[in-house]
Amino acid sequence: MPINVLTHPLIQHKLTILRDKDTGVKVFREVVGEIAMLMCYEATRSLPLEDIEIITPIAAATSKTVSGKKLALVPILRAGLGMVDGLLNLIPSAKVAHIGIYRDPDTLEPVEYYCKLPPDIMERDCFVLDPMLATGGTAAAACQYLKEAGARSIKLLTILSAPPGVEKMQQEHPDVEVYTCAIDSILNEHGYIVPGLGDAGDRIFGTK
Repeated sequence: MPINVLTHPLIQHKLTILRDKDTGVKVFREVVGEIAMLMCYEATRSLPLEDIEIITPIAAATSKTVSGKKLALVPILRAGLGMVDGLLNLIPSAKVAHIGIYRDPDTLEPVEYYCKLPPDIMERDCFVLDPMLATGGTAAAACQYLKEAGARSIKLLTILSAPPGVEKMQQEHPDVEVYTCAIDSILNEHGYIVPGLGDAGDRIFGTK
């Protein structure tokens, strides 16, 4: 699957706000949600439609509706939680699963500590949410957990990416379509994206 870099002016403008070290917690959290909503618009572009008959205030009409597609939002705890409300504003009927994974600070390998999925996850289109795709270990592990649970349709929505993360996803999960707002150049020695925007989870929740 090709990676989708979303270059819409509103997305790029809001990404600049997130990058700024002087952006406070309240604004940062709000803008993450706003970007997630804009990303949702692009990631759901292929949802199937069907015709239904309705009555407008003027006359009978044949109109379009989403054809009962089941969706699941899968935020990777904890930073992915910041993206959930933005998508739910557009698709309020989606189920919300949770996968808890942290990156070991020494090995940079993913460690799972929590997983809660809808029982019908195999029938749903899954949107994995994580603001940062750095090494790709966490996102790849989350997609693997979903596949082992029976999920057959997965998309990854990440605000900012780096080449190692993109490459890992393409190598391990070439069937997972990736949506991102930018691909930065490198990772530093601590596995952070450069120039990046810092630790998304800490900036969303005001922690260090």
